[in-house]
Amino acid sequence: MNTSTNAQQTAQHLALVRSTYEGSNAAENAQRLREAVTSDIRWTEAAGFPYAGTFIGWDEIQHNVFARLGSEWQDYRVTIEHYLSSQDQVVAIGTYSGIYLKTGLPFSARVAHLWTLRDGRISAFEQIVDSAMVWRAMM
Repeated sequence: MNTSTNAQQTAQHLALVRSTYEGSNAAENAQRLREAVTSDIRWTEAAGFPYAGTFIGWDEIQHNVFARLGSEWQDYRVTIEHYLSSQDQVVAIGTYSGIYLKTGLPFSARVAHLWTLRDGRISAFEQIVDSAMVWRAMM
């Protein structure tokens, strides 16, 4: 691949990942994400995070991560401040926030997401997060 093709591919990957964060609402972001992932996506929530584990495929991700976020938190969101990209990987750096419904306690935690792309689709996700801040809201 030549330099121009690499730069174009990197820009396309960045635009795809950005689109999963920058919709008008969480439902739109979820739909964009669902359309952007491979059927065998490997999604890893950080060890120590309440939803820790690796989930394969959209159904496992939806059940083990997004359904729980939607039912256990009020206004759970991620605000991305920076993106870094190189060829088939994109890093998004930002902050999680929300209110845990059972305790009514808010939280704010720094986060980084590492996205890997294959053939123009998202094939892997890894979360790196200050999970202690999340647990404080949950206890």
